[in-house]
Amino acid sequence: MIEFPPGLILILGALFVPILPSYFRNAYMLALPILGFWGLLILPEGILFSFIFFDYTLAPVRVDKLSLLFGYIFHIAAAVSIIFAFHVKDPVQQMAGLIYAGAAIGGAFAGDLITLFVYWEGTAIASVFLIWSSKTERSFRAGMRYLIIQVGSGVLLLAGAILQFKKTGSLDFTSMDLSDLGPILIFIAFGIKAAFPLLHNWLQDAYPEATVTGTVFLSAFTTKLAVYALARGFAGTELLIWIGAVMTAFPIFYAIIENNLRRVLCYSLNIQLGFMIVGVGIGTELALNGTAAHAVSHILYKALLFMSMGAVLYQVGTIKATELGGLFKSMPYTAGLCIIGCASISAFPLFIGFISKSLIITAVAEQGHWVVWLVLLFASAGVIQYSAMKIPYFTFFQKAPGLKTSEAPGNMLIAMGIVAFLCIAIGVYPTPLYALLPYQLDYSPYTATHVVTQIQLLLFSALAFFLLVKTGIYPAMIRATNLDFDWIYRRLLPMIIAGFGKLITLIDRLIRDTFLSLLNQLLKLIFKHHGPGGLLARTGLTGLMALLVVIFLALFLLIYFI
Repeated sequence: MIEFPPGLILILGALFVPILPSYFRNAYMLALPILGFWGLLILPEGILFSFIFFDYTLAPVRVDKLSLLFGYIFHIAAAVSIIFAFHVKDPVQQMAGLIYAGAAIGGAFAGDLITLFVYWEGTAIASVFLIWSSKTERSFRAGMRYLIIQVGSGVLLLAGAILQFKKTGSLDFTSMDLSDLGPILIFIAFGIKAAFPLLHNWLQDAYPEATVTGTVFLSAFTTKLAVYALARGFAGTELLIWIGAVMTAFPIFYAIIENNLRRVLCYSLNIQLGFMIVGVGIGTELALNGTAAHAVSHILYKALLFMSMGAVLYQVGTIKATELGGLFKSMPYTAGLCIIGCASISAFPLFIGFISKSLIITAVAEQGHWVVWLVLLFASAGVIQYSAMKIPYFTFFQKAPGLKTSEAPGNMLIAMGIVAFLCIAIGVYPTPLYALLPYQLDYSPYTATHVVTQIQLLLFSALAFFLLVKTGIYPAMIRATNLDFDWIYRRLLPMIIAGFGKLITLIDRLIRDTFLSLLNQLLKLIFKHHGPGGLLARTGLTGLMALLVVIFLALFLLIYFI
């Protein structure tokens, strides 16, 4: 079989989607990630398809165990997302989803910074159409903000790559440190896409405004590509340990009070990314294995949760906790599949989250970062509060507000069923996943200490949730907009820019008025008692020439300011 650069099968295949008949389109789209996955199985390890571009050597494909693992899970995520979207007939969404997934896959195999930049921007441009396809004013504005931030991340990446090339003479995408401006810019670019604290709100702003199926695509690729890039370029950077620890902690409070359940899942996404960032910062083989394994876990169970909430939104038209309840009677399969996702994200034993999250927590403990270890335990308890308890309770089990609906479409249930099966199968038998990790791993998550500790944490958090709900202490779900750091660039920054513009306009008007007033007074003084002829007689030719120069300069300045 002919070797083909990963990701291009989906990108090029997407170009034919609009011309295909609708009855054939779904099968064709599903065949693309299957074919791409098969292509990965025959790729040899090493640098492939390298070429000379303007005397610079580019390596568009680098195959190793880290890139292969992300390539495998990205193809699986693309396939189940396509199945979940079988009912969609919009070719724009279909093309955008395929190109987006293909760009993320290509980025995971990029061997040089220029190739990474191309795919990096490809994910930004393609994914924004999944937001705009909602065709609402909110989605348009959120999409514009998302596009500006994502493209800005790419600009920083390109600038950093140029500076790095100037410093080292190489464009290879390898390990870097933060000693020079180039790597610092690249680090910030990765941080924007990974939703670092204070750089994170594009995620909560944009993802909930995407279409039902678009959010499933979005949850799988952008941030995980950034995690991969950080693991490739900045493994062992201690700063990442503390950034990740903050990421796991502060979104919990927003997730608990948030009414929109898709936004709750977005805050949850931030928290789970924090675990991965901590693993990258620790940088040991166990930690990096944990990061890679947790990226796989997160893609699967987060897709399952976004699918279940998307199915609810598709069926009842709302995803706000204050407007939901009692849906387990009319959507029992969706409820059951959602609970599997909740058990997985909560790291319940025998589910996929348990066998990946424990790797990271163990690696943190081995390195003696006990403060961070406690923060991760706190975050694990918080996850149970807002994901395992809040989402299924308010959606399916709280007192019903009179909603009447039916079960989700068959294609949605099939997609959710596939992911739920993987969450359980890998959780029960993690050996195949462990064999695919970047480094050889001799680790058993099912020790008495791990299992008992996690069950105690789960039971304590569950008991706390129900006690808080029954006593009325748990924050009530209200129809409100929670302000986060995005208020800075959504409201405050435009206000500052508008105010600065008004100040400049005021200063400009004052200068013009002052200049015109002075010029008027000067002309009155000159011609008050003498006409031009008398002035020539009194001052002579030299004085007249000086006057003309003054008038010329005055006219020039007048024209300039006007």
